[in-house]
Order: sequence, then structure tokens, then C-alpha cells
Amino acid sequence: MIEVENLTKRYGDKVAVDGLTFSVAPGVVTGFLGPNGAGKSTTLRMIAALDVPTSGRVRVNGRDYRSSPAPMAELGLLLEAKAVHPGRSARDHLLAIGQTAGIGKARVNEVIEMVGLGDVARKRVGGFSLGMGQRVGIAVALLGRPRTVVMDEPVNGLDPEGVRWIRALLRTLADEGCTVFYSSHLMSEMAQTATNLIVIGRGRLIACSTVEQFIAKTTATSVVVRSPEAARLRGLLGRADVRIAPDGPDLLRIDGITPEEVGTIASQAGVPVFDLRVERASLEEAFMQATHDSVEYGATGLENL
Repeated sequence: MIEVENLTKRYGDKVAVDGLTFSVAPGVVTGFLGPNGAGKSTTLRMIAALDVPTSGRVRVNGRDYRSSPAPMAELGLLLEAKAVHPGRSARDHLLAIGQTAGIGKARVNEVIEMVGLGDVARKRVGGFSLGMGQRVGIAVALLGRPRTVVMDEPVNGLDPEGVRWIRALLRTLADEGCTVFYSSHLMSEMAQTATNLIVIGRGRLIACSTVEQFIAKTTATSVVVRSPEAARLRGLLGRADVRIAPDGPDLLRIDGITPEEVGTIASQAGVPVFDLRVERASLEEAFMQATHDSVEYGATGLENL
């Protein structure tokens, strides 16, 4: 488990992280979202005890990570995948790190196969692609069989097969009872992988909830109905708290009513309905809405392209 309490980090006059409080529970995949400059990397570095908070504290599995007698078994980290000497092979890199934590060759060989590096493990990391470098970093994170895993952009540079593999890996770790916390800018991938979300902007907490709750709270949900008698159905549904927008000759988009109510009204009036569904916003749309006022680096002028 990760517990962040009133965490603040200042660099001179700049406040990178501002009073963050949240917890990341074991057994589920928790995503970490925020615009560029939101303070995600700084927060992850403080969780990893690489940066010292200006105030507040972080506890990993109930203790200060710096006091852990077996750090690699406590916390598996992927913050900078290619922090490897380019002249060293992937296997030698893992062996060297393993020796510092009393981890033997058997486990090194195991994680090499686990992350798909078996055919290239004896090659120099300097010649690896971005995606292969990511796999080396993930292997390091898993080396100590950690109870908690923190990964910053783990799918960066991976091909579609690698992205699916990461998704399955994170879910498997969570199913085994690990605490899994990871960041990504790929909203579609986050929506498929994460159950819970921590969202920050300008160093402050915006949301701490499930993915579904975040989307529902941030964006509107509409009922979409298709009927050859759409005009008649619109009249039947017309009331002060219901907003109806035609979306084609036989399609209505309705807010302020449940699909069950629409179906009941249509059935009682004998109006045929060919399609009736709830249409929710995507995670990307919800994220953009929630962080609209927290974007530090926005682009404009697309009309001039």
C-alpha cells in the first residue's frame, strides 16, 4: 500500500507538489494522471525516496521506504527505463543489481524470460530500441518480487503486443495482491487497464476514485434512442427536467432520464424502438474536462495549419 499525506515539494518559488493526500490500495491497478507539469514525476520520485519532501510524508507498505531492510522486495520501480550503462548487457545489468540485494542468477533468468528478453539478454543495452529498453527497466522493477510496483509510462515505446503484455502484467500483479500504481498519457490504455485513478493538476489532487466514478462525475451521460417515430417519442418525453436533442431523422439524444424510463414510456405508447443505449464520455474526454484549468503547456493556432 502507498499512503501519501499532505505531500509538498518546492523548488525555490515553484511549488511542484502542493499538499497531496491519497492512498493506493493493493489488489487493484491504480492509474496516475495529470497534464505535463502537474507534478506526477516529482510525486513518484518522492514515493521512491529519490526526492525529499518539503513537507508531508509517504509510507510504502506501512513504513518509510528508506527504512526498509529489503528495498527491492518492498517497492519495484520503473522511473527511467534506460538508466543503464549502454555498454553493459541486459543480463549483466540485472545480475549487478541483483547482487546488491542478494538476488541470485535464477531470479535474473526468470525475469529475463518474463519480460521477453531471452534472445537479446547478452547484447549491449546501448543498441536496444526504446521498447526493449522499457523491458529492461520492467525486469529491474520485478527483480525483487516486490509487494508494491510503481511505474512511470511503462508502455512508452512498446509495440501493440508489448502494450497488451504490460496490461496483462499489471492486472496479474494486482490479482496476486500487489499494490500497482502507474502513470500514462495513453488514455485509451489507462481506461482498459486501471480500476482506480489518482488525478492531479498543478501539484494538487483533482480526483481519487474509480475510473467509472471519475467519468460519471466529470462528464454528462446521455441516453440515445433510435425510433422511426422519433418526433412522436420526443413529444411523449417532453418535460422540464428532460433535455432532448435530435441527432438525425430517427435518433434522439436525451439527458435527464434513464433508459428504463424511455423504454417504459415508448412501450406504453406503442412507439417502436430499434436502439436504446446509454452513451458515456471517454476517459480522455473526462480527463480533458477535469484538468482544463490545470494545463501549463497548451498549444493553440491549429487553425493556421
